[in-house]
Amino acid sequence: MKALYIVSQAKAAGKSAFCAGLGKRFQQDGLTIGYMKPLSTEVRRIAGQVVAEDAELIRRLLNVSDPLDLMAPVLMDSSNVEAVLRGMGKDYRKDLKAAFNQISQGKDVMVLEGGDLDEGSLIDLSATEVAELLSAHVLLIAKYDSDLVVDSILAAKKRLGDRLVGCVLNMVPSSQMSFVQEVIVPFLEKKCVPVLGVLANEPMLLSVSVMELANSLGGEILCAESHVDELVENVMVGAMSVESALRFFRSKPNKVVITGGDRPDIQLAALETSTKCIILTGNLQPSPIVLSRASELGVPMVLVKQDTMTAMQVVEEFFDKARFQLRKKHVRFEAILAEKFNFAALYDGLGIKPKGSATNTCKE
Repeated sequence: MKALYIVSQAKAAGKSAFCAGLGKRFQQDGLTIGYMKPLSTEVRRIAGQVVAEDAELIRRLLNVSDPLDLMAPVLMDSSNVEAVLRGMGKDYRKDLKAAFNQISQGKDVMVLEGGDLDEGSLIDLSATEVAELLSAHVLLIAKYDSDLVVDSILAAKKRLGDRLVGCVLNMVPSSQMSFVQEVIVPFLEKKCVPVLGVLANEPMLLSVSVMELANSLGGEILCAESHVDELVENVMVGAMSVESALRFFRSKPNKVVITGGDRPDIQLAALETSTKCIILTGNLQPSPIVLSRASELGVPMVLVKQDTMTAMQVVEEFFDKARFQLRKKHVRFEAILAEKFNFAALYDGLGIKPKGSATNTCKE
């Protein structure tokens, strides 16, 4: 059995997407897989129980049947953190090891979803410590925000040593793609860091649905309910003069426009461009004319109680935590991996071989 621990150097780097995408590929290649999130810091309570959201999601996507409490054995909500700080914490390393030993039985590959390299240091379960404890190989997902991402990749190499099976440069802007491929990749490989993929920034994968936005704001959908599964890629606030609104709204496609319910001029301008949803703030009902036009175009209008700036903050935070839930997202990501990810190099680094008939392709 081999364990692959997927970590990142930054938040929202795409780890859940890689867990789902790589797990699917392993399954297609005839390998029996298990999934774990060794340490969960983003949790929620359901019926009094603490649940790890990421583990619950990947469990469904990969159709694995192991118990959720084994998939996410260490849940660090605020009460558990306080207990650790007060010296009353559990032996989380022992709990993790026991859960891993149980869930890994009969598996060819264990896919482990981590956080950033430092997460878990409070309980001696940083990325390095988890990798050592579970004898796992590590794949680093590096979110490309500037050329200095190389610095963090090399720092990870020093910390992880031979356990680092490779890295992926993810979310690379199209304007930087040639530089990354021609300069950064050769540099990293000279430093003994295998680059298993260079993936372009895909707005669709970072998008959220209209329904998700409405739920995050506690909003009421006023029209076009059949279009609530449409994906929103950009956020714009409509607080300008009507003279400049149309030009402004044309600058971004597939967007949500957040504006006051008493601004029919802005709302009509937004409807003339590539708009997926309009959020009406201040709990102010729209004009019947605007509502009729939105219904005609299939653009949901969502009525919310928040003011415009508060609604903007909620939506931006929700985008930062955009979940890899919709089927069209993970189908698209699987196709990207099939084309851009070097599965042969990963398998070689893990010391495993496919059992099925999936064909590896890696064009970049």
